[in-house]
Amino acid sequence: MDTLQAMRVFVRVAELNSFSAVAKQLGVARSVITRQVAALEVHLGTKLMARSTRRLTLTSEGASYLEKCRVILNLVDAAETGIAQERLTPRGLIRISVPLSFGVKRVMPHLLEFARRYPEVNVDMDYSDRRVNLIEDGIDLSIRITPKLESSDVVRKISHSRLCVIASPDYLARCGTPNHPSELIHHQCLGYTIVGGQQAWQFLVDGKLQSFPLRSQIIANNGEVLTEAAAQGLGITCQPDFIAQPALTAGKVKEILMDFSMPELGIYAMLPSNRQIPHRVRVLMDYLVSKLGESD
Repeated sequence: MDTLQAMRVFVRVAELNSFSAVAKQLGVARSVITRQVAALEVHLGTKLMARSTRRLTLTSEGASYLEKCRVILNLVDAAETGIAQERLTPRGLIRISVPLSFGVKRVMPHLLEFARRYPEVNVDMDYSDRRVNLIEDGIDLSIRITPKLESSDVVRKISHSRLCVIASPDYLARCGTPNHPSELIHHQCLGYTIVGGQQAWQFLVDGKLQSFPLRSQIIANNGEVLTEAAAQGLGITCQPDFIAQPALTAGKVKEILMDFSMPELGIYAMLPSNRQIPHRVRVLMDYLVSKLGESD
Protein backbone atom coordinates (compact mmCIF):
# COMPACT_ATOMS: atom_id res chain seq x y z
CA MET A 1 0.00 0.00 0.00
CA ASP A 2 1.21 3.51 -0.82
CA THR A 3 0.73 5.05 2.63
CA LEU A 4 1.23 8.65 1.54
CA GLN A 5 -1.32 8.29 -1.25
CA ALA A 6 -3.78 6.66 1.16
CA MET A 7 -3.23 9.51 3.63
CA ARG A 8 -3.98 12.07 0.91
CA VAL A 9 -7.18 10.24 0.00
CA PHE A 10 -8.22 10.00 3.65
CA VAL A 11 -7.69 13.76 4.16
CA ARG A 12 -9.78 14.59 1.09
CA VAL A 13 -12.59 12.27 2.19
CA ALA A 14 -12.57 13.81 5.66
CA GLU A 15 -12.67 17.36 4.28
CA LEU A 16 -15.40 16.70 1.73
CA ASN A 17 -17.27 14.21 3.94
CA SER A 18 -17.87 12.10 0.85
CA PHE A 19 -16.25 9.14 -0.93
CA SER A 20 -18.14 9.98 -4.12
CA ALA A 21 -16.99 13.62 -4.24
CA VAL A 22 -13.34 12.59 -3.90
CA ALA A 23 -13.76 9.91 -6.54
CA LYS A 24 -15.24 12.50 -8.91
CA GLN A 25 -12.36 14.93 -8.26
CA LEU A 26 -9.74 12.23 -8.90
CA GLY A 27 -11.58 10.69 -11.84
CA VAL A 28 -11.79 7.18 -10.38
CA ALA A 29 -14.55 4.83 -9.24
CA ARG A 30 -15.97 5.31 -5.74
CA SER A 31 -14.88 1.77 -4.87
CA VAL A 32 -11.24 2.75 -5.41
CA ILE A 33 -11.51 5.44 -2.75
CA THR A 34 -13.35 3.26 -0.23
CA ARG A 35 -10.76 0.47 -0.68
CA GLN A 36 -7.87 2.87 -0.04
CA VAL A 37 -9.41 4.17 3.18
CA ALA A 38 -10.30 0.64 4.30
CA ALA A 39 -6.73 -0.53 3.59
CA LEU A 40 -5.39 2.39 5.63
CA GLU A 41 -7.63 1.40 8.55
CA VAL A 42 -6.38 -2.18 8.34
CA HIS A 43 -2.79 -0.92 8.20
CA LEU A 44 -3.33 1.21 11.33
CA GLY A 45 -5.45 -1.37 13.11
CA THR A 46 -8.16 1.11 13.99
CA LYS A 47 -11.37 2.59 12.61
CA LEU A 48 -10.94 6.10 11.23
CA MET A 49 -14.49 6.76 10.03
CA ALA A 50 -17.95 5.70 11.10
CA ARG A 51 -20.07 5.21 7.98
CA SER A 52 -23.84 5.47 7.70
CA THR A 53 -26.22 5.77 4.77
CA ARG A 54 -26.38 9.56 5.23
CA ARG A 55 -22.95 10.75 6.40
CA LEU A 56 -19.41 9.99 7.43
CA THR A 57 -18.18 10.78 10.91
CA LEU A 58 -14.58 10.72 12.07
CA THR A 59 -13.85 8.58 15.10
CA SER A 60 -11.72 10.14 17.83
CA GLU A 61 -8.73 8.22 16.42
CA GLY A 62 -9.64 9.46 12.93
CA ALA A 63 -9.79 13.11 14.04
CA SER A 64 -6.39 12.83 15.70
CA TYR A 65 -4.92 11.04 12.69
CA LEU A 66 -6.33 13.69 10.32
CA GLU A 67 -4.39 16.49 11.99
CA LYS A 68 -1.15 14.47 11.93
CA CYS A 69 -1.72 13.64 8.26
CA ARG A 70 -2.06 17.31 7.38
CA VAL A 71 1.24 18.13 9.07
CA ILE A 72 3.04 15.23 7.37
CA LEU A 73 1.61 15.91 3.91
CA ASN A 74 2.42 19.61 4.12
CA LEU A 75 6.03 18.75 4.99
CA VAL A 76 6.21 16.31 2.06
CA ASP A 77 4.70 18.85 -0.32
CA ALA A 78 7.09 21.55 0.92
CA ALA A 79 10.10 19.29 0.35
CA GLU A 80 8.95 18.29 -3.13
CA THR A 81 8.06 21.86 -4.03
CA GLY A 82 11.51 23.06 -2.97
CA ILE A 83 13.18 20.56 -5.27
CA ALA A 84 10.81 21.39 -8.14
CA GLN A 85 11.52 25.09 -7.79
CA GLU A 86 15.21 24.45 -8.15
CA ARG A 87 15.23 22.10 -11.12
CA LEU A 88 11.86 22.01 -12.88
CA THR A 89 9.92 24.31 -15.13
CA PRO A 90 6.23 24.69 -14.17
CA ARG A 91 4.13 21.77 -15.40
CA GLY A 92 0.84 20.09 -14.60
CA LEU A 93 -2.78 21.16 -14.22
CA ILE A 94 -3.93 24.43 -12.63
CA ARG A 95 -7.65 24.98 -12.02
CA ILE A 96 -8.39 28.69 -11.61
CA SER A 97 -11.70 30.41 -10.86
CA VAL A 98 -12.20 34.07 -11.77
CA PRO A 99 -15.19 36.46 -11.62
CA LEU A 100 -16.92 36.68 -14.99
CA SER A 101 -16.62 40.36 -15.96
CA PHE A 102 -13.26 41.06 -14.30
CA GLY A 103 -11.98 37.75 -15.58
CA VAL A 104 -12.87 38.41 -19.20
CA LYS A 105 -11.79 42.07 -19.14
CA ARG A 106 -8.61 41.88 -17.08
CA VAL A 107 -7.48 38.33 -16.25
CA MET A 108 -8.10 36.34 -19.44
CA PRO A 109 -5.43 38.05 -21.61
CA HIS A 110 -2.79 37.34 -18.97
CA LEU A 111 -3.88 33.72 -18.57
CA LEU A 112 -3.53 33.19 -22.31
CA GLU A 113 -0.08 34.76 -22.27
CA PHE A 114 0.86 32.58 -19.27
CA ALA A 115 -0.23 29.49 -21.22
CA ARG A 116 1.96 30.54 -24.15
CA ARG A 117 4.92 31.15 -21.84
CA TYR A 118 4.57 27.82 -20.00
CA PRO A 119 3.39 25.21 -22.52
CA GLU A 120 3.79 22.35 -20.01
CA VAL A 121 1.11 23.85 -17.75
CA ASN A 122 -2.53 22.99 -18.44
CA VAL A 123 -4.87 25.81 -17.37
CA ASP A 124 -8.52 24.99 -16.60
CA MET A 125 -10.39 28.32 -16.35
CA ASP A 126 -13.77 28.75 -14.64
CA TYR A 127 -15.41 32.13 -15.35
CA SER A 128 -18.25 32.59 -12.88
CA ASP A 129 -19.48 35.06 -10.27
CA ARG A 130 -20.47 32.27 -7.90
CA ARG A 131 -18.46 32.04 -4.69
CA VAL A 132 -16.56 28.78 -5.10
CA ASN A 133 -15.37 26.54 -2.29
CA LEU A 134 -11.77 25.95 -3.30
CA ILE A 135 -11.44 22.66 -1.41
CA GLU A 136 -14.80 21.16 -2.40
CA ASP A 137 -14.51 22.28 -6.04
CA GLY A 138 -10.87 21.24 -6.42
CA ILE A 139 -9.75 24.79 -7.32
CA ASP A 140 -6.03 25.62 -7.06
CA LEU A 141 -6.34 29.41 -7.27
CA SER A 142 -9.26 31.83 -7.23
CA ILE A 143 -9.44 35.55 -7.93
CA ARG A 144 -11.92 36.99 -5.45
CA ILE A 145 -13.27 40.54 -5.30
CA THR A 146 -14.76 41.33 -1.91
CA PRO A 147 -14.99 44.10 0.70
CA LYS A 148 -14.40 41.63 3.53
CA LEU A 149 -12.32 38.51 4.06
CA GLU A 150 -12.91 35.63 6.45
CA SER A 151 -10.28 34.99 9.13
CA SER A 152 -9.52 31.58 7.60
CA ASP A 153 -8.96 32.89 4.04
CA VAL A 154 -5.47 32.37 2.61
CA VAL A 155 -4.93 35.26 0.23
CA ARG A 156 -2.47 37.59 -1.42
CA LYS A 157 -3.80 41.05 -2.24
CA ILE A 158 -3.45 42.01 -5.89
CA SER A 159 -5.23 45.36 -6.14
CA HIS A 160 -8.45 47.11 -5.24
CA SER A 161 -11.57 48.51 -6.91
CA ARG A 162 -13.87 51.44 -6.13
CA LEU A 163 -17.65 51.06 -6.21
CA CYS A 164 -19.60 53.61 -8.28
CA VAL A 165 -23.32 54.42 -8.07
CA ILE A 166 -24.48 55.18 -11.60
CA ALA A 167 -27.63 56.02 -13.57
CA SER A 168 -28.40 57.30 -17.05
CA PRO A 169 -28.94 61.03 -17.68
CA ASP A 170 -32.41 60.12 -18.96
CA TYR A 171 -33.36 58.34 -15.72
CA LEU A 172 -32.07 61.22 -13.58
CA ALA A 173 -33.98 63.75 -15.70
CA ARG A 174 -37.21 61.74 -15.28
CA CYS A 175 -36.88 60.64 -11.66
CA GLY A 176 -34.53 63.14 -10.09
CA THR A 177 -31.03 62.77 -8.67
CA PRO A 178 -30.75 61.41 -5.11
CA ASN A 179 -28.54 63.62 -2.97
CA HIS A 180 -28.34 61.26 0.02
CA PRO A 181 -28.28 57.44 0.22
CA SER A 182 -31.52 57.50 2.22
CA GLU A 183 -33.30 58.74 -0.91
CA LEU A 184 -32.51 55.52 -2.81
CA ILE A 185 -35.60 53.86 -1.33
CA HIS A 186 -37.69 56.16 -3.57
CA HIS A 187 -35.86 55.04 -6.73
CA GLN A 188 -35.66 51.89 -8.84
CA CYS A 189 -32.35 50.25 -7.97
CA LEU A 190 -30.74 47.48 -9.98
CA GLY A 191 -29.33 44.98 -7.50
CA TYR A 192 -26.43 42.58 -7.92
CA THR A 193 -27.18 39.20 -6.46
CA ILE A 194 -26.22 35.54 -6.62
CA VAL A 195 -29.13 34.08 -4.61
CA GLY A 196 -32.21 36.10 -3.75
CA GLY A 197 -32.58 39.89 -3.81
CA GLN A 198 -30.08 42.43 -2.56
CA GLN A 199 -31.75 44.47 0.18
CA ALA A 200 -29.33 47.31 0.95
CA TRP A 201 -26.21 49.22 -0.07
CA GLN A 202 -23.66 50.47 2.43
CA PHE A 203 -22.29 54.03 2.51
CA LEU A 204 -20.00 55.96 4.82
CA VAL A 205 -22.12 58.73 6.37
CA ASP A 206 -20.68 61.10 8.98
CA GLY A 207 -17.77 58.73 9.47
CA LYS A 208 -19.95 55.67 10.10
CA LEU A 209 -20.82 52.82 7.76
CA GLN A 210 -24.59 52.62 7.33
CA SER A 211 -26.90 50.36 5.32
CA PHE A 212 -29.68 51.83 3.21
CA PRO A 213 -32.64 49.77 1.96
CA LEU A 214 -33.47 49.48 -1.74
CA ARG A 215 -36.38 48.50 -3.93
CA SER A 216 -35.51 46.65 -7.11
CA GLN A 217 -37.59 45.75 -10.13
CA ILE A 218 -34.53 44.13 -11.76
CA ILE A 219 -31.81 42.05 -10.12
CA ALA A 220 -29.07 40.06 -11.83
CA ASN A 221 -25.89 38.19 -10.99
CA ASN A 222 -23.80 40.03 -13.59
CA GLY A 223 -22.61 43.62 -13.42
CA GLU A 224 -22.46 44.09 -17.20
CA VAL A 225 -26.18 43.33 -17.44
CA LEU A 226 -27.03 45.78 -14.65
CA THR A 227 -24.85 48.50 -16.16
CA GLU A 228 -26.62 48.10 -19.52
CA ALA A 229 -30.00 48.26 -17.74
CA ALA A 230 -28.90 51.48 -16.05
CA ALA A 231 -27.70 52.89 -19.41
CA GLN A 232 -31.16 52.17 -20.82
CA GLY A 233 -32.77 54.25 -18.08
CA LEU A 234 -34.21 51.41 -16.00
CA GLY A 235 -32.76 52.51 -12.69
CA ILE A 236 -29.70 53.08 -10.50
CA THR A 237 -26.99 50.47 -10.05
CA CYS A 238 -23.81 50.15 -8.01
CA GLN A 239 -20.84 48.63 -9.85
CA PRO A 240 -17.06 48.31 -9.47
CA ASP A 241 -15.12 50.86 -11.51
CA PHE A 242 -13.75 48.26 -13.94
CA ILE A 243 -17.33 47.54 -15.06
CA ALA A 244 -18.77 51.07 -14.82
CA GLN A 245 -15.91 53.00 -16.44
CA PRO A 246 -16.65 52.25 -20.15
CA ALA A 247 -20.28 53.41 -19.76
CA LEU A 248 -19.14 56.48 -17.80
CA THR A 249 -16.56 57.37 -20.45
CA ALA A 250 -19.16 56.96 -23.23
CA GLY A 251 -21.59 59.22 -21.37
CA LYS A 252 -24.23 56.50 -21.14
CA VAL A 253 -24.36 56.86 -17.35
CA LYS A 254 -23.38 59.42 -14.72
CA GLU A 255 -21.91 58.80 -11.29
CA ILE A 256 -24.01 60.03 -8.37
CA LEU A 257 -23.74 60.17 -4.55
CA MET A 258 -20.02 60.85 -4.91
CA ASP A 259 -19.94 62.58 -1.49
CA PHE A 260 -20.70 59.23 0.18
CA SER A 261 -18.02 56.58 -0.23
CA MET A 262 -18.74 52.86 -0.26
CA PRO A 263 -16.56 50.06 1.15
CA GLU A 264 -13.53 49.43 -1.05
CA LEU A 265 -13.37 46.11 -2.84
CA GLY A 266 -10.14 44.21 -2.43
CA ILE A 267 -8.94 42.05 -5.34
CA TYR A 268 -7.23 38.95 -4.00
CA ALA A 269 -5.54 35.77 -5.16
CA MET A 270 -7.09 33.12 -2.91
CA LEU A 271 -5.59 29.70 -2.19
CA PRO A 272 -6.95 26.52 -0.58
CA SER A 273 -6.21 26.42 3.14
CA ASN A 274 -5.54 22.68 3.27
CA ARG A 275 -2.34 22.22 1.29
CA GLN A 276 1.08 23.49 0.32
CA ILE A 277 1.12 25.70 -2.76
CA PRO A 278 2.45 23.77 -5.79
CA HIS A 279 5.26 25.46 -7.69
CA ARG A 280 3.15 25.89 -10.83
CA VAL A 281 0.40 27.63 -8.84
CA ARG A 282 2.88 29.94 -7.12
CA VAL A 283 4.37 30.87 -10.49
CA LEU A 284 0.91 31.71 -11.86
CA MET A 285 0.01 33.72 -8.76
CA ASP A 286 3.24 35.74 -8.98
CA TYR A 287 2.61 36.30 -12.68
CA LEU A 288 -0.92 37.60 -12.13
CA VAL A 289 0.21 39.86 -9.28
CA SER A 290 2.86 41.36 -11.55
CA LYS A 291 0.30 41.98 -14.30
CA LEU A 292 -2.74 43.04 -12.25
CA GLY A 293 -1.06 44.70 -9.30
CA GLU A 294 -1.55 48.23 -7.98
CA SER A 295 0.82 49.73 -10.52
CA ASP A 296 -1.08 48.22 -13.49
